[in-house]
Amino acid sequence: MRVVKEAEARKNEILDAADELFGQKGFDGTSTNDILEKVGIARGTLYYHFKSKEDIMDALIERYNVRMLGAAKEIATDRGIPVIERVIRTVMALNLNSGGSSEEIMEHIHKPQNALMHQKIQKSIIAGVTPILTEIVREGIEQGLFETPFPYECMEMAVIYANTVFDDDFVPMTDEERMQRVLAFIANLERMLGAQSGSLMEVMRMFGGGEAEGHE
Repeated sequence: MRVVKEAEARKNEILDAADELFGQKGFDGTSTNDILEKVGIARGTLYYHFKSKEDIMDALIERYNVRMLGAAKEIATDRGIPVIERVIRTVMALNLNSGGSSEEIMEHIHKPQNALMHQKIQKSIIAGVTPILTEIVREGIEQGLFETPFPYECMEMAVIYANTVFDDDFVPMTDEERMQRVLAFIANLERMLGAQSGSLMEVMRMFGGGEAEGHE
């Protein structure tokens, strides 16, 4: 067990160093030599844990996803929160530009030289979050809140839209333009899910304060 723990600690040490270097130099601008020097290990040790720099990147992305999806899963499985509120809060938990520990991570993911990392993270979010939201929607169908024969497909469309349009890297927009798109997103989500008109919008206002009301 001790050997396993030591190997895991070394692996995390390499990932921490790569994370910092990618943030400073970008993925393409960081060499394996840079990582070796920062950690203070031999090349053989690095290749024992990771086959390539791309392999390190994939492991980092997996670590990011655990952080980002963790909050979403926690909300999604909390049956003490009403279904409609859970849908909204789960989507909001995935905001890549939100504060907290992911802010610094996403700042360097959005740099042009890290486009591949950005793309891989987006792909993982779509694959990871769609099933989480689908389970909430199925619960809502059982409760008579939603009516759709396509719970998974609806959530896949919603996640892809939110993950693309609300990403400043793809669609630069003013605060007013963003709010208009949020309102359109919620209104269309209600239609896709067969929810009562205004039901998701009402919950959205609970989180957005009075912002949405002035745009009706």
